[in-house]
Amino acid sequence: MLDVAVIEDPAAAEASLDPIRARLLAELAEPASATMLAGRVGLARQKVNYHLKALEQHGLIELVEQRRKGNVTERVMQATAGSYVISPAALATVAPDPARAPDRLSARWLLAVAARLVRDVGSLITGADRVDKRVATFAIDGEIRFASAADRAAFAEELANTVTALVGRYHDETTPGGRPHRLVVALHPSTSTSTSTDEPQEG
Repeated sequence: MLDVAVIEDPAAAEASLDPIRARLLAELAEPASATMLAGRVGLARQKVNYHLKALEQHGLIELVEQRRKGNVTERVMQATAGSYVISPAALATVAPDPARAPDRLSARWLLAVAARLVRDVGSLITGADRVDKRVATFAIDGEIRFASAADRAAFAEELANTVTALVGRYHDETTPGGRPHRLVVALHPSTSTSTSTDEPQEG
């Protein structure tokens, strides 16, 4: 079982978003049969089997064991991942495009950048899984508490200048065989605490 799987197929995304199937996916973090699941989710075994077939068809669950009980063969299933992320690629025609209106102070533009990040990294993971390789990535995740909006603005400006200088030092357009990498640096209010009253509201 993978830690995280990326859903890029629209039909698979639709299947995973169905409330009953989402519940079954959660239950199948550990192997279980339709009979076992029926008691947990309060549905008839036949109904559970119907939903399991749909999830299996889209590669969201897989067979891990078959048990013979009398004249019946019980199929034990398990989710293919501990959690799932739906890539914007599943909604390609309406996915946000960060190139459309770049604005580093816009929360909606930040969301578009984040969506592209999910799409691109998801695609890299899918390709790497096919050939059993790792994707070379790096990320920093942290939280900083500012005393004032002025401090936050000063931090953002200094961060931008520092990153720009660092990129200028290492970026090389001429090296044969060099591989481009995308750099994303984001700063936004943490949702783990109440929003400060000085936060601007987007219209």
